This record gives sequence, C-alpha cells and structure tokens, in this order.
Amino acid sequence: MPALRPSAKPPAADGQFAIAIHGGVGNLPDRLSPVEKRQMQDALAGALAVGLALLADGAAALDAVEQTVRVLEDEPAFNAGRGAVFNSQGRHELDAAVMDGGSLRGGAVAGVRSVKNPISLARLVLSETPHVLLAGEGVEQFAEEMAAHPQIQRVSNEYFSTEKRYQEWLRHIERVQAGAEPETYRGTVGCVVRDGQGNLAAGTSTGGMTHKRWGRVGDTPILGAGTYADNATCAVSCTGTGEHFICANAAFRISALMAYQSLTLEDATRQVLSNVLPKGAGGLVAVDRSGQTFMHTSTNSMSCARADSGGFSEVRL
Repeated sequence: MPALRPSAKPPAADGQFAIAIHGGVGNLPDRLSPVEKRQMQDALAGALAVGLALLADGAAALDAVEQTVRVLEDEPAFNAGRGAVFNSQGRHELDAAVMDGGSLRGGAVAGVRSVKNPISLARLVLSETPHVLLAGEGVEQFAEEMAAHPQIQRVSNEYFSTEKRYQEWLRHIERVQAGAEPETYRGTVGCVVRDGQGNLAAGTSTGGMTHKRWGRVGDTPILGAGTYADNATCAVSCTGTGEHFICANAAFRISALMAYQSLTLEDATRQVLSNVLPKGAGGLVAVDRSGQTFMHTSTNSMSCARADSGGFSEVRL
C-alpha cells in the first residue's frame, strides 16, 4: 500500500516547546468596551499561562491542548462552552475536536448540548472509541457513558447562555425580519502546541454561528478543515465561516503545501487564507515541527496569543 504521507524524520526531543491560541474572529477591538477588552486579554493570557506551565513540566502536546482549551471554554467572553451563541431554536449546540500529530488520530464531537467542556469529550472519543466523530443523539449517549470521567461534567443547556449572547441573537433576528444584513458572530477557540518531545497537537471548540440552523456542523470538528496536526509539518486551529474552511479542506491544505511544495508555515498559511479561501473567511493559529508559530486572519480582527520556551510571549486583539 502506498504511503499516505511523505516520510519524515522522528520529532526532535530537544525540550523546546511552543503554543498558540485563539479566541476567534468577529470581535472588533473598537466595538469592545475597556472592560471587555481587559476581560478578553486576561482570558487569553490566563489560558496561555496554563498551557505554558504544563509544557514546562513536560506535558504531552495533546494534554496541553485539552487543558488550555478547557480554560477558554469556561470564559464567557468567547463563543465556546459558556458564552456559546444561540442557534435558530434558541438553544446551544457545540462542536469540538482534537488531533494528535504523531499518530494522525483525532476525536471530535458535534451538536453537544449537555457537556461543560466539549473538548474533553472529543478527547475521549479519541482515547475510548475506534471512531473519530460522534454527533447528535449519539454524542449525548456517549457523554452519558463517560459521565464518571473526572473531565466530564454534565450541565443543562441553559448553562451555556449569557445575556450578551442572548441580546446578539435578538438583534440578529430583528435585522433579518427588517430585511437588513445580520451581524453574525463566528467565534471559536483553539490551541496548537509543539511539546518538548517534538510532538504536535491541535484542538478547537465552538458554539458555531449565531442563529445557525439546528443540526448545522461547521469546520471545527472536521479534521483537515478546521483542526489538523501532523508531526511531519504543522498543527492548525481555524476560526471563521466554517463552510468555507470545509470546502477548502483548509487546515490540511496548509500541511500539504508544506509537505509537497516545501512552503514555510507562514507562506502556506498566507496562501490558503489569501488565495484559496474567500476574502474575510476567517483566520487561524499554527505551529510547525520546529516550534515556529504563526497567527493570521483575513478578517478585521482575531483575538490570539502565543508563547514559547525561549521566553517570547504576546497577546493580540
């Protein structure tokens, strides 16, 4: 059987690590109050600190990704976990995925309605089942089976609601009814990591798009579209209009450009965001096998942050 990917040297266990995270596109800094800006900056810095501490202690890339995304899911400033947007039925359906760059295996969930941290449920799909993606009633049944796991906490659907998201939903409906262009929130959270053993991992979590049709699934839980990791090239977590990222196979395309055209992470990312995806489709964070990170968006803004073992750190809105 032919190889599924080009051969690559084993990852370099050099002790050097790097992490990049995002809180999604769609929050223009000039529309945020000073309090909201500070909340978002503090949340990004806090999540980054969690991931850095784990990596400094020798944690595996996948563990650091999961725990970092959990912090972002718990922060109402972002559209994932608590603070997720409302769908067309006035409820919340959440998606998440993780992928391990060493094994090329992943776990994903779609349409989650009752799990506080969907990223951990996605991790359990990877570790506890032979499958990749569970959705709808099947994912809720799986959550029930995993309820005794320490990382799984069941909550009511109302747990994810916040007054800010509710008002956004009402404004969206009003604009649609008035025939005006709606302001659709498209936020997502994500994390990519290169650990000290040279392994890569990616994780992404989202509430989707404001007023999305119930049952709609975006790019987040589709490996290769919104989430991807391969030790031979890079790890990627995307945010934006999921339909565009799915059709472009965006996250994997960046990896393929690096593998088959020898593009750098930055050049591959810019090519996909500028030449493949429609203008304004979204953004992403990524890290390559050497630990170089890159954060870029074709929208007006993306909240993101990154750091590495060399002491470099930054937070951007």
